Amino acid sequence: MSASALSTLTAALLMVSGATAPQPVSVSARVETPAVYDDEAGGNADADDPAVWVDPHNPGRSLVIGTLKEAGLDLYGLDGRRLQHIAAPAAPGEDAAPGRFNNVDVVYGFELGGKKTDLALVSDRGRDRVRAYAIDPAAVAMGRPPLRDVTAADAAPVFSASEAEVDDQRTAYGLAAFSDDDNAYVVVSRRSETRLRLLQLADHNGRVGYRTEDTLDLPSSFTLPNGTSWTPCADPGDHAQVEGMVVDQEQHVLYVAQEDVGLWRVDLDDEEFERPELIDRVREYGTPWTYDAEEEECVLDTAHDPGFGGEHLSADAEGAAIYHAADGKGYLLASSQGDNTFAVYERQGRNAYLGSFTVTDSAATDGVQHSDGSTVINVPLGRSFPKGLLVTHDGEATPADGDRAGTDFKFTGWESVAGAFPKPLTIDTESFDPRDTH
Repeated sequence: MSASALSTLTAALLMVSGATAPQPVSVSARVETPAVYDDEAGGNADADDPAVWVDPHNPGRSLVIGTLKEAGLDLYGLDGRRLQHIAAPAAPGEDAAPGRFNNVDVVYGFELGGKKTDLALVSDRGRDRVRAYAIDPAAVAMGRPPLRDVTAADAAPVFSASEAEVDDQRTAYGLAAFSDDDNAYVVVSRRSETRLRLLQLADHNGRVGYRTEDTLDLPSSFTLPNGTSWTPCADPGDHAQVEGMVVDQEQHVLYVAQEDVGLWRVDLDDEEFERPELIDRVREYGTPWTYDAEEEECVLDTAHDPGFGGEHLSADAEGAAIYHAADGKGYLLASSQGDNTFAVYERQGRNAYLGSFTVTDSAATDGVQHSDGSTVINVPLGRSFPKGLLVTHDGEATPADGDRAGTDFKFTGWESVAGAFPKPLTIDTESFDPRDTH
């Protein structure tokens, strides 16, 4: 279902139910990346998910990496300028799908070819792989392109049993990376399915491969409090998929945004998935629906909403991010794509909801709509972002270029988010170092 359709349905749902929600606070981005366009002239580029790499020698030279789906990856400086572009892999055969980069995350200090190496890890939805790119700090310092493909040639499909099955495109979708002691891992979700897979990275003669450690299937249908069964809306044959994910490395907890369901918490114990707990539901949870084959979308029957949905997220539930603070404090952020807001929860305890914010127009940038991926980091990034940085995907970059729909990424100082709340959120620039998670 399109984000705009979901926004309309959410508004109708609130009108029918009479529900009210606290007004989100407003913040403004400081920097935006160049808009990209999902058409032939734009190389079929569609911005989706960002990650931040912190430079070990000069945090002001830190980088933002963004996926562009069929167009691959772009690399940006903290001023939003594009510094490097990496194309997605070409189709391996005439009838095969080309690479399509969906989500990206960073791990630090992976032992590769006997050298500690920072990696950008990407879910390649087109080819059902995890692709790895080494990040060279020396190249950053010299102004040279720092990303280099180090994916092992024998990297197997994450979910598909054969290359023919890859082309069915029930493939690697969302991705979250983390380190534990000297090991590195990625959690990958499967497009159009509820399945998650935990992979451990491995050094294959100086290239990055991986092996499966565990698999988890989230529910595809739910028993409602009134005893009836409900299945989330999806295209025929599809199930309630996951994209947005993040791992709290200090707490060993995975947070998972199941798009039409809500936000899950999954403890990780000895690199195994524990029992998932649904900590918040989308507003549309439990609402009956039918499928409009002509329009190829779900139609919610808001008049018969049983009232079992949540109050803070409007489908799709998307990008999840962790803001770290001392003693287990900090925040879990989740994109509420259907109403263009971001929900903020406590990182500790039962993840209590604290409020929501929107990224609105300013003199420097336009606002953020229909956001997919996001990431947040607490450490100072030089003069540009001395109090930390929030990066959000913008699914509707403006001003538009005629009829071309543009997307980009917005950079917002964390202090702008923290200070917008009636009770300001914590700003803690010292208690967590992404390079040292112990």
